[in-house]
Amino acid sequence: MNILSQDIMYLPGVGPNKKDVLNKELGVRTWGDLLEYYPYKYVDRSRIYAIHELQSDMPFVQIRGKILSFEEFEMSARKKRVVAHFSDGRGVVDLVWFSGAQYIYKTYKVGEDYIVFGRPTVYGGRFQFSHPEIERASELQLSEMGMQPYYITTEQMKKRNISSRAVEKMVKAMLQKIAEPIPETLPDFIVNARHLVSRDTALRCVHYPKNAIEMQKARERLKFEELFYVQLNILRYASDHRRKYRGYVFSQVGDDFHRFYSENLRFELTGAQKRVVHEIRDDMRSGRQMNRLLQGDVGSGKTLVALMTMLIALGNGYQACIMAPTEILAEQHFATIQEFLRGLDIRVELLTGQVKGKRRQEVLDALIAGEVKILVGTHAVLEDPVRFQRLGVAVIDEQHRFGVAQRARLWAKGENPPHILVMTATPIPRTLAMTIYGDLDVSIIDELPPGRKPVQTIHKYDSQMTSLYAGIRQQIRLGRQVYIVYPLITESEKSDLKNLEEGYAALCDIFPEFKISKVHGKMKSKEKDAEMQKFVSGETQILVATTVIEVGVNVPNASVMVILDSQRFGLSQLHQLRGRVGRGADQSYCILVTTYKLSAETSKRIDIMCETNDGFRIAEADLKLRGPGDLEGTQQSGIAFDLKIADIARDGQIMAIAREEAQKIIDADPTCTSPEYAMLWRRLRELRDTNVNWAAIS
Repeated sequence: MNILSQDIMYLPGVGPNKKDVLNKELGVRTWGDLLEYYPYKYVDRSRIYAIHELQSDMPFVQIRGKILSFEEFEMSARKKRVVAHFSDGRGVVDLVWFSGAQYIYKTYKVGEDYIVFGRPTVYGGRFQFSHPEIERASELQLSEMGMQPYYITTEQMKKRNISSRAVEKMVKAMLQKIAEPIPETLPDFIVNARHLVSRDTALRCVHYPKNAIEMQKARERLKFEELFYVQLNILRYASDHRRKYRGYVFSQVGDDFHRFYSENLRFELTGAQKRVVHEIRDDMRSGRQMNRLLQGDVGSGKTLVALMTMLIALGNGYQACIMAPTEILAEQHFATIQEFLRGLDIRVELLTGQVKGKRRQEVLDALIAGEVKILVGTHAVLEDPVRFQRLGVAVIDEQHRFGVAQRARLWAKGENPPHILVMTATPIPRTLAMTIYGDLDVSIIDELPPGRKPVQTIHKYDSQMTSLYAGIRQQIRLGRQVYIVYPLITESEKSDLKNLEEGYAALCDIFPEFKISKVHGKMKSKEKDAEMQKFVSGETQILVATTVIEVGVNVPNASVMVILDSQRFGLSQLHQLRGRVGRGADQSYCILVTTYKLSAETSKRIDIMCETNDGFRIAEADLKLRGPGDLEGTQQSGIAFDLKIADIARDGQIMAIAREEAQKIIDADPTCTSPEYAMLWRRLRELRDTNVNWAAIS
């Protein structure tokens, strides 16, 4: 039996109780799992400082000496502060504990030789270490320690005395028991070409590096391996898909496309739109099924490109559909497409949860008869009763709201899977797109239509509301409209909703001369749509809302977006909200209102928003600040990673190299059967059988 697959319970010092905690908190069930529970930081333990060398701005350091005496101070009726006076013979520091007096007296003795490790601070003119790590000097081989690893631990682990130090001791005990070299998982031709250390060296050194260079090499090897197998899996899936599924060949663009382009399109396409239409056109006549991701900021003209894509399908005798994540957005697409196609004999229908009974049946019957050429809808389009006569193209708007499984359900709607165009207004950094959408080709609309002025973003504090209200009044008198957004965050939904209601009432008092609508997620769809419609038609001048407006409404006359408590939003969400204005020819403004108390990270977010309108720069910054799991401010399906050591935001270069190597393997062995690559396919199968979230990754 492979020693790495042994139950963690049988590792000395673990046993059944600690096993349960490690299982539940970390998903560690075997020795191999523990080996892949990597340190998150290291501290150099090779040097001992003299007490007279200490400085208050030092990070963690260690000193050696003896406890001279203990002293106790009453903090409250039930709490004591224990202080040990500690000396290295040339100076004295205090070791301080605010709890655990009995344990301290039982464990540490006056006159014994100890090594103390912690962060020095100054209190009452003397250096002190609060709750330091203390080891008997005789038990600590400093020459062997080098860089001490630190492991993330949870509250439950700490309650069961499983500290970072305890995890370190478990790993040390395990590595001592693994006498044989740990089996390799990458072939020599990759290891040698990329100058990587062996897996055995990497796994031993990542836990116990002697120096920073050794640690760096170990981490680089493990990151490469992790990203290589993620990419190999994605590329294998994409290659498989292309071989299995032939695409419909759309050899012509057809009359509908030509008539629309020459008669209905009243403005010139941007260079970026033309480029993307050509890329889509090439896919659709290639004979392989199109799977393309279309990225572009709000207002860049993605819907028009999607419509032209659908018209190509119509020109070849097929139907098309476009799916949106919300009813409001579906209705807006429906209205936009109808307006674009005015005067052309093309039947477009809407299918959402609101379309019921007889009307719904009429749409379904006309769809299967081939009379409906373009269907606009929500995920209701995926339901079994929805059948097309010949579905040739499916457009999915805001992909992160649709899981991979839902995308796959569209394939069952025709003899062959339809061509798929996925649209998103959330700019996705290249490294993330390579991982989330690795099976999709990427097109980018990186140009706004002519005449659009960039939105000006201004940061104001909540003490400056009077001048803000004056600015709002001035804009409305110029004939513009204004959004005022309150945060609505699940954890405190009730209090936030109250804030919105109170805010709405206060704004009605502040602006008695204007009409105000309000919209939030707790309203019934009909009520919400009616309020939204009042704003769209210009009947109301101010729309007080929560983030329900983040995806959807297009009101060219709205020129001001005020986001209250902006510190509570993520960068991508702020950028999405800002995209609701600046859709007309007037200069538009986005006002970010915050409290004075801002963390360094929040200040950075606000600064980035004020500096740039470039969605890709914002997305890169968001990825670095927040990590991939929370790109939208909410955990979205399709953006979940089970990466143990690699970091999507910071390891883009390693990702690109790993993808390049994985592509070479797929090109050389597309059917995954060559004995030369058997090790890779075996390892990929093992990984797919673990708890790695491959479905989310690919």
